[in-house]
Amino acid sequence: MRITELRPMLWTEDLRGTIRFYTETLGFTADEVNEDWGWASLSVDDVSLMLAMPNAHTPYDKIGFTGTFYFNTDDVDTMWEKLKDKTNICYELENFEHGMREFAIYDNNGYLLQFGQEIAA
Repeated sequence: MRITELRPMLWTEDLRGTIRFYTETLGFTADEVNEDWGWASLSVDDVSLMLAMPNAHTPYDKIGFTGTFYFNTDDVDTMWEKLKDKTNICYELENFEHGMREFAIYDNNGYLLQFGQEIAA
């Protein structure tokens, strides 16, 4: 037995706005959208995620997540240039002692998204 994929499901109170953020700002494709269900499946390169409106199946108080979503990229500098003027920045592009060059932004729901690239030795 093995786990074959992790595909986060992000809750949103604004399905259309979140689809727009991920497709227009981050370059994801909306593979499937079902507004009746309040659900969407998005992907870019080898990354997939789902979006969902709060529903009766899961207890819901408010949108929130106590971690971050970390995206590895092969060109963090270009990603930074593409996003820095279009998004709410958490921290700017910098090199870290743990060997990563990275930055972080917030999506339209307030989820923290980090983008990083390993610094060449």
